Amino acid sequence: MKVQRIALSGFRNYEEEAVQFGPDVNVICGPNAQGKTNLLEAVYLLTGAHSFRTRFDRELIGFGCGWGSVLADVESAGRSQTIKLLFRPGQRRQVTVNGAKKTSSSLAGLMTAVLFSPDDLYLIKEGAAARRRLMDNAICQLRPGYASLLADYNKLYDNKTRILKDWREKPSLLSALDEFSDGLARCSARMIRYRASFVERLAAAASPIHRDFSGGKEQLQLSYDTVSTVTDTKAPAEEIYRQILAHQQAHRQAELDAGACLTGVHKDDILITVGGVSARSFASQGQARTAALSIKLAEREIFKAETGEYPVLLLDDVLSELDAVRQEFVLNRIGGGQTLITCCEDENISRRTGGKVFTVREGRIK
Repeated sequence: MKVQRIALSGFRNYEEEAVQFGPDVNVICGPNAQGKTNLLEAVYLLTGAHSFRTRFDRELIGFGCGWGSVLADVESAGRSQTIKLLFRPGQRRQVTVNGAKKTSSSLAGLMTAVLFSPDDLYLIKEGAAARRRLMDNAICQLRPGYASLLADYNKLYDNKTRILKDWREKPSLLSALDEFSDGLARCSARMIRYRASFVERLAAAASPIHRDFSGGKEQLQLSYDTVSTVTDTKAPAEEIYRQILAHQQAHRQAELDAGACLTGVHKDDILITVGGVSARSFASQGQARTAALSIKLAEREIFKAETGEYPVLLLDDVLSELDAVRQEFVLNRIGGGQTLITCCEDENISRRTGGKVFTVREGRIK
C-alpha cells in the first residue's frame, strides 16, 4: 500500500503543488503552520474521503478558491490506480477512481492508512469519544458498509436529539420519536458487532506489542464496553436489537426528562487496563503513552493482516513528543511499508531512518 504521487489544487494552503513519495520512509519537515499536516490530511482523505480534522468539506478548500482537489496515484495489491477527490462549496464531494465515479465508502480497502498524531498520545486519558473515533476510523477503512452505517446512525441520533430537546415546545414531535428510536436500535445492533470484532482483534495485537515495549513488565488489556443490556456482542444483530430496545424502553422517560438520547452506541468505549487496573484512572503519563503507541501499532498490524500489506503510516509530529526510548521503539517497528513523518527538524530523523526528505514552506514543497 503506497502513495506514489499526490497533487493538490486549492486544497488548504496549497494552491498548486505535487510531490512524488518514496516507497519507504518520507520525512516532511518545516516550521509550524506551513502545511505539513495538511499534506498528511490529503493522504488520509484517500482512505474514504473523510478528514481527521474537520467534518466540513468547505474547510478543505483554500481561501479565495472556488474548489479544491486531491489527485493521487496509489499502489495497492500490486495494482496502480488513480484517485481524485473534488470538493466544492455547497455540493457533495466527488470521488473518482481511474476516471469512474465512486462513492466515498468504495475507497475502503483500496487505500488504507493509520494516523498517529500528538492527540493520540492522550488516547488513554481522554474521554470515550477519542476511543470511538479510533474504532470508527479504522473500521470505515476495513469494512465498506460501516461508513454508511455510521452516517445513518449520526443522522438518526441528531434527529432524535432535536425531538428530545424541543418536544415540550412542540409536543407533536413525539409522534416521530419511536421511529427514530427504532432506527437507532437497528443501527446500533449492527455497529456493535463491527466494533466488538475490531476491539477483539486490537486487543490480541496490542498486548504482545505492549509487552515488548515494557520489557515484559506490564500487561495491556482492552475490552469493548457498550449498551448494558447487550449480553453477547457476537450474537445475531436481531438479538442485539431486541436487547437494545429493552434498554430504550427502560430509559424512555429519562430521555424525555433529560432531553438527551441515553441509549445507543454513541456512548461506547474501549476499557483499557495496564497491570489489571484502569489505565485512564491510574496509569502514569509514561504508561499511558506506551499503551497508546502499542494500540496504534497494533492497528497497523490489523490492517496488514486484513489486506496482506502494510497501510501507509502517517506520523504527524509525534516523535517530538516522545522520549528517546519510545522514539526508537516506534522507528524500529515501522519497516515494511510506506511511512510519512512530519517534523520541524529533519536532520536527526532522516539520519536515523534513511528517509527521503521534503521541506514544506508556505504551502510549497521541495
